[in-house]
Amino acid sequence: MQDLAKNVLGGVLQPCSLDPLTGFFRTGCCQVTEEDAGNHGVCIVATAEFLAFSKTRGNDLSTPHPEFDFPGLKPGDQWCLCAARWQEALEAGMAPQVLLAATSTAALEVVRLADLKRHAVDLAA
Repeated sequence: MQDLAKNVLGGVLQPCSLDPLTGFFRTGCCQVTEEDAGNHGVCIVATAEFLAFSKTRGNDLSTPHPEFDFPGLKPGDQWCLCAARWQEALEAGMAPQVLLAATSTAALEVVRLADLKRHAVDLAA
């Protein structure tokens, strides 16, 4: 496991989203620990296309589940996504954009930094 407090750019891991509250521990950060077997380390910006894709793959992120304090995502929401799901979406041509400063270095155990950079919204050209 890599440094839990670092982002993929080597800096301090920044919050991904406080509304909706995200992260494996619902802290707003995509921090990955040993308890997070799914490696929810990629901070994405949801799109309608990605949400539809994820639903077809058995991970419905758009339907609210109040019993789990989950409001359901809508396009534009930021969310800590499983690195393997992001990789799957990439391979299907459906990868959502990412915030590198809020993406855990642990995501690099599954995805390549070059791929993340190609989908980054917070990387200067």
